[in-house]
Amino acid sequence: MAKLTEYLKTAEAAEILGVAQNTLRKWASKGDIPMRRNPANGYRLFKRSDLEAFLKKAAKPVKAK
Repeated sequence: MAKLTEYLKTAEAAEILGVAQNTLRKWASKGDIPMRRNPANGYRLFKRSDLEAFLKKAAKPVKAK
């Protein structure tokens, strides 16, 4: 089981990705980026490794058709 310290709150995760918190919330609700909920308070939590994987995927060049 992952430790809570491996997770970031929405504001921290949005800062790492360089986007607004609402953008991150939208991506999470669409399933573009994995999100969990803190069992104690229901806050959104983002795993650092998921953010890194998302950035790598977003950085790949798009192939022209």
